[in-house]
Amino acid sequence: MGDPGGVIRLLVNGEEHRAQAGLTLAQLLTRLELPASRLAVERNLRVVPRERYDAEQLEDGDRLEIVTLVGGG
Repeated sequence: MGDPGGVIRLLVNGEEHRAQAGLTLAQLLTRLELPASRLAVERNLRVVPRERYDAEQLEDGDRLEIVTLVGGG
């Protein structure tokens, strides 16, 4: 899985990213400069509730789909 240096591989919206092991979903969103309050995130085909972003620790090989919510009328 992850290499001995503690680096994991993630697939985010079809693009490969590398990150430090132990990274949470909230930390990834900050790193990607995405506002957590305006997003929906699916991790490995499962929607992650917003209140879990801080606790959701990412693992090597995770597949994430991040969608920006747009309001309007």
